[in-house]
Amino acid sequence: MVEKAKASRKPGGRKGKTPRLKRVPGKPLYAQVEEVIRQRLIDNYWKPGEALPSEFELARELSVSQGTVRKALNDMVAENLLERRQGRGTFVSEYTERRALFLYFNLIGRDGQRTMPLSRILACEDRQATERERDRLQLKPGSEVIALHRIRSLDSTPTIVERLTLPRELFPALDGDAKPPENLYRFYQGEYGITVAKAAESVQAVAADPLEAQLLGVMPGAPLLEIDRVAVTIDDRPVEWRVSRCNTENYTYVAERG
Repeated sequence: MVEKAKASRKPGGRKGKTPRLKRVPGKPLYAQVEEVIRQRLIDNYWKPGEALPSEFELARELSVSQGTVRKALNDMVAENLLERRQGRGTFVSEYTERRALFLYFNLIGRDGQRTMPLSRILACEDRQATERERDRLQLKPGSEVIALHRIRSLDSTPTIVERLTLPRELFPALDGDAKPPENLYRFYQGEYGITVAKAAESVQAVAADPLEAQLLGVMPGAPLLEIDRVAVTIDDRPVEWRVSRCNTENYTYVAERG
């Protein structure tokens, strides 16, 4: 599931009309500045990993104080949309293996360490979305999706069985016959200009079905942890629905909040 062509990528760079500050009475000025910067991120005005103008330059452009700009930027750093680099300025966040691991992978070994999982694709198909998939991904009837089934190993031990569903319209050049990269969020961002800004998760205990038991090396009916996650973009558009069923015999689910 690698791209066939890069033509479908949302263009980056400074093209088109640049969002400007329109002062709204009664709304905090820093929040209005944040909306302008957020819209520029949505429009790929700055590419992942690119430095933003300095606080002074942004303040001058938007006719606000540097303190107002700083507060807006700090809020976006807290959301992991931007990152500060000591002595270098503020940059658009980009997905690296380490960043994806610490932000969105919540299984931790008994020793407190995180391990980068390795994946093996079991099946990948293009088809019409089910009613449940349309609901989770906010799709219209008749929408096409890419359905991916894979198993992920930690320390060479099969630990997670995952089913992922992606809207075909967002990833029109993905080839369902090829192996996808391990770091999907980095792939979405680098090849399609689609940045996962946040994800909503729910967890519950489930029993392993016969196939899951075989894949994970456990008995049918053994307890598994199910993680149901919908990942969304900066403008809250769902881009991925992922259901992971995990053998937590040697791992703990940890959700950290800053």
